[in-house]
Amino acid sequence: MYLNVRGRIDSLPRFLPTMLMTPNQVNVNQVNTSERLASLDILRGLDLFLLVFLQPVIFQAAHMADVPWLHALAYQFDHEVWEGFRFWDLIMPLFLFMAGTSMPFSLSRYGADRKALYRKVVKRFLILFVLGMVIQGNLLGFDIDRLYIYVNTLQAIAAGYLFAAIILTELKLKGQIVATVVLLFLYWLPMTLAGDFSMDGNLAGRIDAYVFGKFRGDPSYSWLLSSLTFTVTTLLGVFAGRILKENKGKPNHRPLVLIGLALIAVSLIWQFQMPIIKRIWTCTMTLFSGGICFVLMGVFYYWIDYKKHRRGWEWLKIYGMNSIMAYILGEFFNFRSIVHTVSYGLEPHLGRYYDAWLTLGNGIVILLVLRLMYRHKVFLKV
Repeated sequence: MYLNVRGRIDSLPRFLPTMLMTPNQVNVNQVNTSERLASLDILRGLDLFLLVFLQPVIFQAAHMADVPWLHALAYQFDHEVWEGFRFWDLIMPLFLFMAGTSMPFSLSRYGADRKALYRKVVKRFLILFVLGMVIQGNLLGFDIDRLYIYVNTLQAIAAGYLFAAIILTELKLKGQIVATVVLLFLYWLPMTLAGDFSMDGNLAGRIDAYVFGKFRGDPSYSWLLSSLTFTVTTLLGVFAGRILKENKGKPNHRPLVLIGLALIAVSLIWQFQMPIIKRIWTCTMTLFSGGICFVLMGVFYYWIDYKKHRRGWEWLKIYGMNSIMAYILGEFFNFRSIVHTVSYGLEPHLGRYYDAWLTLGNGIVILLVLRLMYRHKVFLKV
Protein backbone atom coordinates (compact mmCIF):
# COMPACT_ATOMS: atom_id res chain seq x y z
CA MET A 1 0.00 0.00 0.00
CA TYR A 2 1.05 3.57 -0.57
CA LEU A 3 -0.30 6.99 0.29
CA ASN A 4 -0.60 9.84 -2.18
CA VAL A 5 0.16 13.16 -0.51
CA ARG A 6 0.26 16.64 -2.04
CA GLY A 7 3.84 17.18 -0.98
CA ARG A 8 6.20 15.14 1.19
CA ILE A 9 4.94 14.21 4.64
CA ASP A 10 8.43 14.44 6.09
CA SER A 11 8.56 18.05 4.90
CA LEU A 12 5.61 19.19 6.96
CA PRO A 13 6.33 22.08 9.33
CA ARG A 14 7.84 20.94 12.61
CA PHE A 15 5.03 22.52 14.61
CA LEU A 16 2.41 20.16 13.18
CA PRO A 17 3.13 17.16 15.45
CA THR A 18 3.02 19.42 18.51
CA MET A 19 -0.54 20.44 17.68
CA LEU A 20 -1.80 16.88 17.98
CA MET A 21 -2.52 16.68 21.66
CA THR A 22 -4.38 14.41 24.01
CA PRO A 23 -6.36 15.76 26.97
CA ASN A 24 -3.43 15.11 29.28
CA GLN A 25 -1.33 17.53 27.25
CA VAL A 26 -3.72 20.47 26.98
CA ASN A 27 -5.89 22.63 29.17
CA VAL A 28 -8.94 20.53 29.98
CA ASN A 29 -11.21 23.38 28.90
CA GLN A 30 -10.04 22.87 25.35
CA VAL A 31 -11.52 19.40 25.13
CA ASN A 32 -14.10 19.34 27.89
CA THR A 33 -17.30 18.78 25.94
CA SER A 34 -19.49 19.77 28.88
CA GLU A 35 -18.17 23.34 28.57
CA ARG A 36 -18.78 23.52 24.82
CA LEU A 37 -21.82 24.47 22.82
CA ALA A 38 -22.93 21.27 21.15
CA SER A 39 -24.75 23.25 18.48
CA LEU A 40 -21.53 25.03 17.49
CA ASP A 41 -19.57 21.78 17.21
CA ILE A 42 -22.37 20.12 15.26
CA LEU A 43 -22.91 23.03 12.86
CA ARG A 44 -19.17 23.23 12.28
CA GLY A 45 -19.17 19.48 11.78
CA LEU A 46 -21.91 19.75 9.17
CA ASP A 47 -19.87 22.38 7.33
CA LEU A 48 -16.80 20.12 7.27
CA PHE A 49 -18.81 17.00 6.35
CA LEU A 50 -20.18 18.82 3.31
CA LEU A 51 -16.69 19.98 2.36
CA VAL A 52 -14.58 16.86 2.77
CA PHE A 53 -17.15 14.09 2.22
CA LEU A 54 -20.40 14.95 0.48
CA GLN A 55 -19.33 17.46 -2.16
CA PRO A 56 -16.59 15.29 -3.74
CA VAL A 57 -19.01 12.33 -3.85
CA ILE A 58 -21.77 14.42 -5.47
CA PHE A 59 -19.35 15.84 -8.04
CA GLN A 60 -18.01 12.42 -8.96
CA ALA A 61 -21.49 10.89 -9.17
CA ALA A 62 -22.73 13.75 -11.36
CA HIS A 63 -19.74 13.26 -13.65
CA MET A 64 -20.46 9.54 -14.00
CA ALA A 65 -24.26 9.58 -14.26
CA ASP A 66 -26.28 11.67 -16.70
CA VAL A 67 -29.12 12.40 -14.28
CA PRO A 68 -30.71 15.88 -14.42
CA TRP A 69 -31.46 16.21 -10.68
CA LEU A 70 -27.92 15.12 -9.81
CA HIS A 71 -26.45 17.74 -12.14
CA ALA A 72 -28.73 20.36 -10.57
CA LEU A 73 -27.48 19.33 -7.13
CA ALA A 74 -23.85 19.44 -8.27
CA TYR A 75 -24.48 22.96 -9.62
CA GLN A 76 -25.41 24.11 -6.11
CA PHE A 77 -22.31 22.37 -4.73
CA ASP A 78 -20.00 24.57 -6.79
CA HIS A 79 -19.12 28.25 -6.46
CA GLU A 80 -20.91 30.89 -8.47
CA VAL A 81 -18.75 31.96 -11.42
CA TRP A 82 -19.05 35.64 -10.47
CA GLU A 83 -22.17 37.56 -9.46
CA GLY A 84 -24.82 35.66 -7.48
CA PHE A 85 -24.93 33.10 -4.71
CA ARG A 86 -25.12 29.32 -4.64
CA PHE A 87 -25.38 26.98 -1.67
CA TRP A 88 -21.65 26.18 -1.86
CA ASP A 89 -20.77 29.85 -1.43
CA LEU A 90 -21.91 29.52 2.20
CA ILE A 91 -19.29 26.95 3.23
CA MET A 92 -16.34 29.32 3.65
CA PRO A 93 -18.31 32.17 5.33
CA LEU A 94 -19.77 29.67 7.78
CA PHE A 95 -16.25 28.52 8.64
CA LEU A 96 -15.17 32.11 9.38
CA PHE A 97 -18.40 32.90 11.22
CA MET A 98 -18.01 29.93 13.57
CA ALA A 99 -14.37 30.82 14.20
CA GLY A 100 -15.72 34.15 15.45
CA THR A 101 -18.54 32.54 17.43
CA SER A 102 -16.08 30.55 19.51
CA MET A 103 -13.87 33.57 20.31
CA PRO A 104 -15.89 35.07 23.21
CA PHE A 105 -15.64 31.65 24.89
CA SER A 106 -12.02 30.81 24.09
CA LEU A 107 -10.43 34.23 24.62
CA SER A 108 -12.25 34.88 27.90
CA ARG A 109 -10.06 32.21 29.50
CA TYR A 110 -7.12 34.60 29.42
CA GLY A 111 -8.82 37.20 31.61
CA ALA A 112 -6.66 40.30 31.98
CA ASP A 113 -3.49 38.56 30.76
CA ARG A 114 -3.31 40.31 27.38
CA LYS A 115 0.27 39.24 26.79
CA ALA A 116 -0.72 35.56 26.87
CA LEU A 117 -3.84 36.28 24.83
CA TYR A 118 -1.95 38.05 22.05
CA ARG A 119 0.74 35.38 22.09
CA LYS A 120 -2.01 32.82 21.46
CA VAL A 121 -3.65 34.96 18.76
CA VAL A 122 -0.44 35.63 16.84
CA LYS A 123 0.63 31.98 17.09
CA ARG A 124 -2.74 30.83 15.75
CA PHE A 125 -2.57 33.38 12.94
CA LEU A 126 0.88 32.22 11.85
CA ILE A 127 0.05 28.51 12.02
CA LEU A 128 -3.17 28.88 10.03
CA PHE A 129 -1.50 31.10 7.44
CA VAL A 130 1.41 28.71 6.91
CA LEU A 131 -0.93 25.71 6.77
CA GLY A 132 -2.89 27.54 4.08
CA MET A 133 0.30 27.94 2.06
CA VAL A 134 1.11 24.27 2.56
CA ILE A 135 -2.32 23.08 1.45
CA GLN A 136 -3.08 25.39 -1.46
CA GLY A 137 -0.10 27.67 -1.82
CA ASN A 138 2.25 24.89 -3.00
CA LEU A 139 4.75 25.69 -0.26
CA LEU A 140 6.02 22.10 -0.28
CA GLY A 141 6.37 22.06 -4.05
CA PHE A 142 9.70 23.90 -3.67
CA ASP A 143 8.98 25.58 -7.01
CA ILE A 144 9.12 29.36 -6.87
CA ASP A 145 7.06 29.63 -10.05
CA ARG A 146 4.15 27.76 -8.44
CA LEU A 147 4.25 29.39 -5.00
CA TYR A 148 1.07 31.27 -4.07
CA ILE A 149 1.11 33.46 -0.98
CA TYR A 150 -2.52 34.13 0.01
CA VAL A 151 -5.04 31.80 -1.61
CA ASN A 152 -6.68 29.63 1.01
CA THR A 153 -9.65 29.46 3.41
CA LEU A 154 -7.34 28.86 6.38
CA GLN A 155 -5.49 32.07 5.55
CA ALA A 156 -8.76 33.99 5.34
CA ILE A 157 -9.67 32.61 8.76
CA ALA A 158 -6.22 33.60 10.02
CA ALA A 159 -6.67 37.20 8.87
CA GLY A 160 -10.24 37.47 10.13
CA TYR A 161 -9.31 35.89 13.45
CA LEU A 162 -6.32 38.20 14.02
CA PHE A 163 -8.16 41.47 13.44
CA ALA A 164 -11.38 40.32 15.10
CA ALA A 165 -9.40 39.26 18.19
CA ILE A 166 -7.79 42.71 18.42
CA ILE A 167 -11.16 44.43 18.07
CA LEU A 168 -12.81 42.09 20.58
CA THR A 169 -10.01 42.60 23.10
CA GLU A 170 -9.50 46.34 22.79
CA LEU A 171 -13.04 47.64 22.26
CA LYS A 172 -16.31 47.37 24.12
CA LEU A 173 -19.47 46.24 22.35
CA LYS A 174 -20.32 49.66 20.89
CA GLY A 175 -16.78 50.05 19.65
CA GLN A 176 -16.91 46.61 18.07
CA ILE A 177 -20.09 47.51 16.20
CA VAL A 178 -18.56 50.79 15.02
CA ALA A 179 -15.42 48.94 13.90
CA THR A 180 -17.56 46.51 11.89
CA VAL A 181 -19.31 49.37 10.10
CA VAL A 182 -15.99 51.15 9.47
CA LEU A 183 -14.46 47.99 7.93
CA LEU A 184 -17.43 47.66 5.57
CA PHE A 185 -17.05 51.35 4.63
CA LEU A 186 -13.29 50.97 4.04
CA TYR A 187 -14.04 48.16 1.59
CA TRP A 188 -17.05 49.78 -0.05
CA LEU A 189 -15.62 53.25 -0.72
CA PRO A 190 -12.51 52.39 -2.80
CA MET A 191 -14.32 49.54 -4.55
CA THR A 192 -17.07 51.95 -5.60
CA LEU A 193 -14.87 54.90 -6.59
CA ALA A 194 -11.92 53.11 -8.22
CA GLY A 195 -13.29 50.71 -10.77
CA ASP A 196 -16.34 48.51 -11.13
CA PHE A 197 -17.49 45.10 -9.94
CA SER A 198 -16.50 43.11 -13.01
CA MET A 199 -13.96 40.29 -12.85
CA ASP A 200 -11.31 42.31 -14.68
CA GLY A 201 -12.16 45.81 -13.46
CA ASN A 202 -12.59 45.47 -9.70
CA LEU A 203 -10.06 47.21 -7.47
CA ALA A 204 -9.57 44.25 -5.10
CA GLY A 205 -8.31 42.08 -7.94
CA ARG A 206 -6.01 44.80 -9.23
CA ILE A 207 -4.49 45.25 -5.76
CA ASP A 208 -3.76 41.53 -5.48
CA ALA A 209 -2.24 41.51 -8.97
CA TYR A 210 0.01 44.46 -8.13
CA VAL A 211 1.15 43.17 -4.71
CA PHE A 212 1.51 39.44 -5.40
CA GLY A 213 2.39 39.43 -9.10
CA LYS A 214 3.13 35.89 -10.24
CA PHE A 215 2.53 34.62 -6.70
CA ARG A 216 -1.14 35.62 -6.83
CA GLY A 217 -2.97 32.38 -7.64
CA ASP A 218 -6.45 32.30 -9.21
CA PRO A 219 -6.98 35.80 -10.71
CA SER A 220 -10.75 35.62 -10.19
CA TYR A 221 -10.29 35.75 -6.40
CA SER A 222 -9.08 38.63 -4.24
CA TRP A 223 -7.63 38.38 -0.75
CA LEU A 224 -5.85 41.50 0.50
CA LEU A 225 -8.66 44.06 0.38
CA SER A 226 -11.13 41.26 1.11
CA SER A 227 -9.37 40.74 4.44
CA LEU A 228 -11.49 43.68 5.62
CA THR A 229 -14.69 41.77 4.90
CA PHE A 230 -13.21 38.48 6.11
CA THR A 231 -12.83 40.29 9.43
CA VAL A 232 -16.44 41.49 9.30
CA THR A 233 -17.67 37.93 8.73
CA THR A 234 -15.62 36.81 11.74
CA LEU A 235 -16.93 39.71 13.82
CA LEU A 236 -20.51 38.76 12.97
CA GLY A 237 -19.68 35.39 14.47
CA VAL A 238 -18.22 37.16 17.52
CA PHE A 239 -21.52 38.99 18.04
CA ALA A 240 -23.40 35.69 17.81
CA GLY A 241 -20.97 34.18 20.32
CA ARG A 242 -21.52 37.07 22.73
CA ILE A 243 -25.28 36.52 22.62
CA LEU A 244 -24.86 32.80 23.27
CA LYS A 245 -22.28 33.26 26.02
CA GLU A 246 -24.24 35.92 27.92
CA ASN A 247 -27.48 33.96 27.78
CA LYS A 248 -26.25 30.37 27.82
CA GLY A 249 -29.00 27.87 28.56
CA LYS A 250 -31.78 30.33 27.73
CA PRO A 251 -34.00 30.43 24.63
CA ASN A 252 -31.94 33.19 23.02
CA HIS A 253 -32.28 31.94 19.46
CA ARG A 254 -34.74 34.67 18.49
CA PRO A 255 -32.16 37.52 18.49
CA LEU A 256 -29.88 35.42 16.30
CA VAL A 257 -32.63 34.67 13.79
CA LEU A 258 -33.91 38.27 13.74
CA ILE A 259 -30.42 39.71 13.27
CA GLY A 260 -29.80 37.21 10.49
CA LEU A 261 -33.00 38.12 8.67
CA ALA A 262 -32.18 41.83 9.02
CA LEU A 263 -28.72 41.32 7.52
CA ILE A 264 -30.17 39.37 4.60
CA ALA A 265 -32.72 42.13 3.95
CA VAL A 266 -30.02 44.85 4.00
CA SER A 267 -27.81 42.88 1.62
CA LEU A 268 -30.64 42.28 -0.85
CA ILE A 269 -31.35 46.01 -0.98
CA TRP A 270 -27.66 46.96 -1.14
CA GLN A 271 -26.97 44.51 -3.98
CA PHE A 272 -28.48 46.96 -6.48
CA GLN A 273 -25.39 49.12 -5.89
CA MET A 274 -22.81 46.47 -4.89
CA PRO A 275 -23.51 42.96 -6.24
CA ILE A 276 -23.20 39.79 -4.14
CA ILE A 277 -19.87 38.35 -5.30
CA LYS A 278 -18.22 35.67 -3.22
CA ARG A 279 -14.90 35.65 -5.10
CA ILE A 280 -14.07 39.20 -4.01
CA TRP A 281 -16.13 39.00 -0.78
CA THR A 282 -18.18 42.14 -1.35
CA CYS A 283 -20.00 43.86 1.52
CA THR A 284 -23.31 42.47 0.29
CA MET A 285 -21.84 38.97 0.13
CA THR A 286 -20.58 39.47 3.70
CA LEU A 287 -23.98 40.52 5.05
CA PHE A 288 -26.00 38.01 3.02
CA SER A 289 -23.89 35.00 4.00
CA GLY A 290 -23.51 36.34 7.55
CA GLY A 291 -27.28 36.63 7.85
CA ILE A 292 -27.72 33.01 6.81
CA CYS A 293 -25.05 32.01 9.34
CA PHE A 294 -26.91 33.88 12.10
CA VAL A 295 -30.15 32.08 11.23
CA LEU A 296 -28.45 28.67 11.11
CA MET A 297 -26.71 29.30 14.44
CA GLY A 298 -30.01 30.32 16.03
CA VAL A 299 -31.87 27.29 14.71
CA PHE A 300 -29.12 24.85 15.69
CA TYR A 301 -28.76 26.40 19.15
CA TYR A 302 -32.51 26.21 19.78
CA TRP A 303 -32.85 22.62 18.59
CA ILE A 304 -29.65 21.11 19.97
CA ASP A 305 -28.60 23.10 23.06
CA TYR A 306 -31.92 24.41 24.30
CA LYS A 307 -34.33 21.64 23.30
CA LYS A 308 -31.63 18.94 23.66
CA HIS A 309 -32.64 17.15 20.44
CA ARG A 310 -29.20 15.70 19.70
CA ARG A 311 -30.06 12.23 18.49
CA GLY A 312 -28.89 11.81 14.92
CA TRP A 313 -26.64 14.87 15.12
CA GLU A 314 -23.91 13.89 17.59
CA TRP A 315 -21.84 12.07 14.95
CA LEU A 316 -21.08 15.41 13.29
CA LYS A 317 -18.91 16.28 16.29
CA ILE A 318 -16.36 13.90 14.78
CA TYR A 319 -15.79 16.60 12.18
CA GLY A 320 -16.74 19.65 14.25
CA MET A 321 -14.41 19.10 17.20
CA ASN A 322 -11.48 18.39 14.88
CA SER A 323 -12.32 20.85 12.13
CA ILE A 324 -8.76 21.87 11.21
CA MET A 325 -7.67 18.23 11.03
CA ALA A 326 -10.74 17.39 8.92
CA TYR A 327 -9.89 20.24 6.56
CA ILE A 328 -6.24 19.15 6.28
CA LEU A 329 -7.19 15.52 5.65
CA GLY A 330 -9.70 16.53 3.01
CA GLU A 331 -7.51 19.05 1.20
CA PHE A 332 -3.97 17.69 1.66
CA PHE A 333 -4.18 13.90 1.72
CA ASN A 334 -5.43 11.52 -0.95
CA PHE A 335 -6.50 8.12 0.37
CA ARG A 336 -7.86 6.86 -2.96
CA SER A 337 -4.78 4.68 -3.41
CA ILE A 338 -5.53 2.88 -0.15
CA VAL A 339 -9.11 2.28 -1.24
CA HIS A 340 -7.86 0.97 -4.58
CA THR A 341 -5.38 -1.35 -2.86
CA VAL A 342 -8.08 -3.08 -0.81
CA SER A 343 -10.85 -3.05 -3.43
CA TYR A 344 -9.24 -3.26 -6.86
CA GLY A 345 -11.23 -6.44 -7.47
CA LEU A 346 -14.38 -4.31 -7.77
CA GLU A 347 -13.08 -2.37 -10.77
CA PRO A 348 -14.27 -4.85 -13.45
CA HIS A 349 -17.73 -4.96 -11.87
CA LEU A 350 -18.18 -1.23 -11.28
CA GLY A 351 -16.80 -0.13 -14.62
CA ARG A 352 -16.94 3.66 -15.06
CA TYR A 353 -18.45 4.00 -11.56
CA TYR A 354 -15.22 2.77 -10.00
CA ASP A 355 -13.89 6.33 -9.72
CA ALA A 356 -17.02 7.27 -7.78
CA TRP A 357 -16.33 4.38 -5.43
CA LEU A 358 -12.73 5.58 -4.89
CA THR A 359 -13.99 9.06 -4.04
CA LEU A 360 -16.55 7.64 -1.62
CA GLY A 361 -13.90 5.39 -0.09
CA ASN A 362 -11.57 8.37 0.37
CA GLY A 363 -14.27 10.13 2.38
CA ILE A 364 -14.90 7.00 4.45
CA VAL A 365 -11.19 6.69 5.33
CA ILE A 366 -11.13 10.34 6.47
CA LEU A 367 -14.25 9.71 8.55
CA LEU A 368 -12.66 6.64 10.17
CA VAL A 369 -9.47 8.57 11.00
CA LEU A 370 -11.48 11.39 12.57
CA ARG A 371 -13.68 8.93 14.46
CA LEU A 372 -10.60 7.18 15.87
CA MET A 373 -9.16 10.53 16.99
CA TYR A 374 -12.51 11.53 18.51
CA ARG A 375 -12.79 8.29 20.49
CA HIS A 376 -9.30 8.78 21.92
CA LYS A 377 -9.91 12.52 22.47
CA VAL A 378 -7.05 13.57 20.21
CA PHE A 379 -7.72 17.01 18.71
CA LEU A 380 -5.69 19.26 16.45
CA LYS A 381 -5.46 22.60 18.29
CA VAL A 382 -3.89 25.76 16.93
